[in-house]
Amino acid sequence: MALTGLDIFKLTPKKNCKDCGFPTCLAFSMKVATGGIEIEKCPHMSPESLAKLSDATAPLMKTVTVGKGDGAFKLGGETVLFRHEKTFVNRSRFAVILSDAMTDEEIEAKIANVKKINYVRIGEEMKVEIIGCKYGGNKEKYLSLIQKVKENDLHGAYMLVCEDADVVKEALVLVKEENPIVYGANKENYKEMVELVKKDKLPLGVHGGSLEELYGLVEEIQKLDHRELILNVGSSSVKEAYENSVQIRRIALKEEDRTFGYPSIVFVNELAKGNKHLEIAVASTFVMKYGSIIVLEDIDYARALPLFALRQNIFTDPQRPMRVEPNVYQINSADENAPVLVTVDFALTYFIVSGEIERSKVPVQLAIPDAGGYSVLTAWAAGKFGGSSIAKFIKESGLDENHNCKKLVLPGKVAVLKGDIEENLPGWEVIVGPDEAMHLPKFLKGLQVEALAL
Repeated sequence: MALTGLDIFKLTPKKNCKDCGFPTCLAFSMKVATGGIEIEKCPHMSPESLAKLSDATAPLMKTVTVGKGDGAFKLGGETVLFRHEKTFVNRSRFAVILSDAMTDEEIEAKIANVKKINYVRIGEEMKVEIIGCKYGGNKEKYLSLIQKVKENDLHGAYMLVCEDADVVKEALVLVKEENPIVYGANKENYKEMVELVKKDKLPLGVHGGSLEELYGLVEEIQKLDHRELILNVGSSSVKEAYENSVQIRRIALKEEDRTFGYPSIVFVNELAKGNKHLEIAVASTFVMKYGSIIVLEDIDYARALPLFALRQNIFTDPQRPMRVEPNVYQINSADENAPVLVTVDFALTYFIVSGEIERSKVPVQLAIPDAGGYSVLTAWAAGKFGGSSIAKFIKESGLDENHNCKKLVLPGKVAVLKGDIEENLPGWEVIVGPDEAMHLPKFLKGLQVEALAL
């Protein structure tokens, strides 16, 4: 059972100090119990008490770090089953699998695709985070494959997918310093695999023939004092993998059984059996239902975009809406002669509006002031999107001084701001736009025709 604040308080040294930033030891203990601060923040905690409390106050699901440097990230550490309960902590990570069984042309094509998927969406870098190197039976080619991945510098973590401990040993010589995932522990080889990863505390991927077998295998590995684990939820069918994924999470968080308190891996490429469309559908399912690592056969921009967008939505704190950076965005090669359209910094609004502007093919300067991350009407009602704030942004952005076209298009739902903006922006023509973004293409084309007529 999880410790309460009083349980933790009994083990604190009861010093009259504020070294931890809290006025009393009881206040500190209560914060530790809710996960708001780490127990190590108490400078007077004895090593014995610290050792006893560290595991007890840690999340029921262990946090496992993989990769190194810019390619390092965390898996697991989750505390709830559903996003609305609190928030999810560490997002799903996408992996692409390479194998020595592939031709050189296939390997080069996949590496090229991985390199192309690297873009920023709402301030977050979107890329393939893990490169899986699968052993297909040709040891020399397998080691050469790992070397090729290193030479291409794909800025991701390595995952060695191999059940042959002798081959893994040689492969680790090439990438051990990069903190790779070693995937391939089963009931036959787990002792040898643990021996390879234990000293360096490398993440070890584990799989069993059933949920019961996996549970027993994890128990045996824990007895060997290795707890940097990633669990395969199964790959015989989508139904089995889904059920196992939910069961593992429920057993860990609801039944408070740390045996299953580890991040998971889902080999979606095996579940989809070569069907690219099914692969994306299944991957989407496991983004929402507990896939810490989602392994894909390959990826391109058309398939990456919906997956990354879904992941960003799921793993964003529901109490903090996604926002785009306040700025002026040039759309359709807009210059100083293009009209200015203003809207809020709520990410969903931005993407809908910018998409409709792009569809119109009309050059537009899209002005995004700081509106608190709210939608248009909510921001207006909260006083975050008013005539004075919009006018101030237009002036501070340089549009008032350096822009030739003095036409400012206002969202139709806040037409009431027209007079206020005109008062604060002398010389500008404030035009009330449509209520809905879907009508923007027709509206902007009409505006363009009017300008050409003049």
